Amino acid sequence: MRLDISPIGWVVGGRDGAFDDHWGSVTAAIELDAARFSPEALAGLADFSHLEVVYHFHLVSEAKVETGARHPRNRPDWPLVGIFAQRGKNRPNRIGVSRCRLLGVAGLTVRVAELDAIDGTPVLDIKPYMSEFGPRGEVEQPQWSRELMGEYY
Repeated sequence: MRLDISPIGWVVGGRDGAFDDHWGSVTAAIELDAARFSPEALAGLADFSHLEVVYHFHLVSEAKVETGARHPRNRPDWPLVGIFAQRGKNRPNRIGVSRCRLLGVAGLTVRVAELDAIDGTPVLDIKPYMSEFGPRGEVEQPQWSRELMGEYY
């Protein structure tokens, strides 16, 4: 099976490097590809407060991709967990998913806050966040992941 995916746009602004924490004050824009889209593609998006953005970790080399287990952030005091039990960027397909605040839409530009993708990141999809797609019931996660996320935003 062959899967062809092309970016719908790119992240412009925000951070120019991948740092682990303090994404809460970061603002950026997503610029849609004008060769493929018109502003009509974003009609109605401004009515939402948050987005889910799917993007490609384009700066992660194939040699850095993890397929097994590792200590998150290389901290030996956290357990050895499989790549699918964490959200690190060195994933097999190097795909990231982030929820962020929508600040505004103008033309082909979507302004966002708290998007943990860096300047130049290829964006694969944008979806409005709807609370009905959030988890139902109590969310459980291990303590190490709460520590990891403590200063993420």
